[in-house]
Amino acid sequence: MSGLDSFVFFFALLNPFLLSLYLLDVMVRLPMRQFVSVLARGVLIGGLVFSLFVVSGEAFFTQMLHVQFASFQIFGGILFLLVGIRFFFEGVEAMGQLRGDPEHMAGSIAMPFLVGPATVSAAILMGSSLPSPIALGIVWLTLTLVVLGLALLKWVHDSVRHRKARLVDRYVEITGRVSALVIGTYAIEMIAVGVRRWMAL
Repeated sequence: MSGLDSFVFFFALLNPFLLSLYLLDVMVRLPMRQFVSVLARGVLIGGLVFSLFVVSGEAFFTQMLHVQFASFQIFGGILFLLVGIRFFFEGVEAMGQLRGDPEHMAGSIAMPFLVGPATVSAAILMGSSLPSPIALGIVWLTLTLVVLGLALLKWVHDSVRHRKARLVDRYVEITGRVSALVIGTYAIEMIAVGVRRWMAL
């Protein structure tokens, strides 16, 4: 996988539009300055985790945890599937329940939403196919664009929310459930890839 392909794939997994649906209740509750501050801390945590997996690769699982990476793919796919199912049936409220207490918001934004099975797998793939400096550069460039994109979406949302409240709510509901279908589909693919990889061992 080339550097450009890796960037496009990683950015597609972390695209700001999809994350804005997950973080919609946070976007509504917090003023812009506080939202960006919390988001930046969450992205910093996520970036450090991604950097660890870029550098260590599958060795983190096979040598440190003494498990196969395929096992992580299967279990991560199951977790991802459960998130998709809850998001489909419960909408944005389900994401708020997964995030937990407000005082731990930065860390909880990082772990359920930024650092997930799909993005960890992508980081490991980049680390194995690209030189570490390039892979790390892609990770941090993508995360910077995510913060800027979410800040822009927050500004747009604040600008139109009061004037077009019903339209915004309807749009979020529809796109959120469509996104849940995508999440579930990708989760099934992760499980299938993990099972095939595990059976080939």
